[in-house]
This record gives sequence, structure tokens and C-alpha cells, in this order.
Amino acid sequence: MQFGNRGSAVEWLIVGLGNPGKQYEHTRHNMGFLTVDLLAEEKAVKLNKVKFKAAYNLMEFAGARCLVMKPQTYMNLSGEAVREAAQFYKIPPERVLVIYDDVSLPVGKLRVRPSGSAGGHNGIKNIIAHLGTQDFPRVKIGTGAPGEGGDMIGWVIGVPSQKEREQLLDAFHRAIEAAACVIEHGCQRAMNDFN
Repeated sequence: MQFGNRGSAVEWLIVGLGNPGKQYEHTRHNMGFLTVDLLAEEKAVKLNKVKFKAAYNLMEFAGARCLVMKPQTYMNLSGEAVREAAQFYKIPPERVLVIYDDVSLPVGKLRVRPSGSAGGHNGIKNIIAHLGTQDFPRVKIGTGAPGEGGDMIGWVIGVPSQKEREQLLDAFHRAIEAAACVIEHGCQRAMNDFN
């Protein structure tokens, strides 16, 4: 794979959040995994290298050399994998782009943010703890929430309905476009275009 005259420096870390294992594969909590899997498929690259407690590979995306990863630590410890890769490649937090599920957004809705709190998301909470900052860009994919009094854990590790899956597949494609926009034009432009 040619990267022009950029040399071999990795410029961006793209992290899809989820839980490893067949039983979690198509659950709402795995929106990040499913999105980066789709990105890898589009680029004809397999996320089959193992290091940094993650499945990953390098690819050219949006004009940059990117390390695309799926932490294999389980959601609540995602920050361990992110910190290891970011330290190894000397990638600053503002170039660590995280893609994940958000129960506070309607199904399939995207929200791009340059920074912010974890908002109750344990994967993000752990990344903030390990990077020591909230200032990293993210693309959130709405999964909706259970009805009043519903079981939140059961919801996030539940499988979306067929209708929701169709909306979410469309959201994965848009999330990839949003990530490309963040890398090429910055968060503000991506927020204007995708939020």
C-alpha cells in the first residue's frame, strides 16, 4: 500500500467501540465495531492484526494514514487499548477519533463532537481516564433507549430489530463519511454537515 511521501507515521487513530465475542456481535453496544468493520471492508483491509489489546490494521483513509482499531478488552476497559496505541504512535488526543453507540440519540441519528464528558458511556469514561483528557473527537451513533423503566443493560447488549438494523446500516455509512470529514476538514465542518 502506498502512502505517497508521508513516510510511515500514523496520523490518526480511529477507534470503534464494542465488546469482543460472538454473543455481542450485533448488539447495540457494538455500533463502533460494526462501523469500523464496514470501513475496513470498503477499503479491502482486514482488522486482523493483534497488538495494543486490540484487533487493528493500518489504512489510508480521508487522505491520512490511520490505525483503525477494535479494542478487545471489553467496553469498560477500552481506554487501555487506546492509550497503548496512541502512546506507541505518538498520536495526540485531538487525533484519536472514537465511534460508538449513544442511547440518548434516536436510532440512526449521528452526533459529532470535538470533546465532552462520557455521558454515562463506560467505554468513553475509560478512554477519558487513560488519555487524561476529554478533548478527543467522537462520532456517536444513536441506538434509542428502552421505554420508561426498561432495563438499560439489557437494551445495550440487545439486538436491534430488523427495521432498526436497516436504519443503523445507513448510519454506519454516514458515520464513516463523518469521520472522513473530521479528518479532512475538522470537527466544526463535520458537526455542521452531520449533526
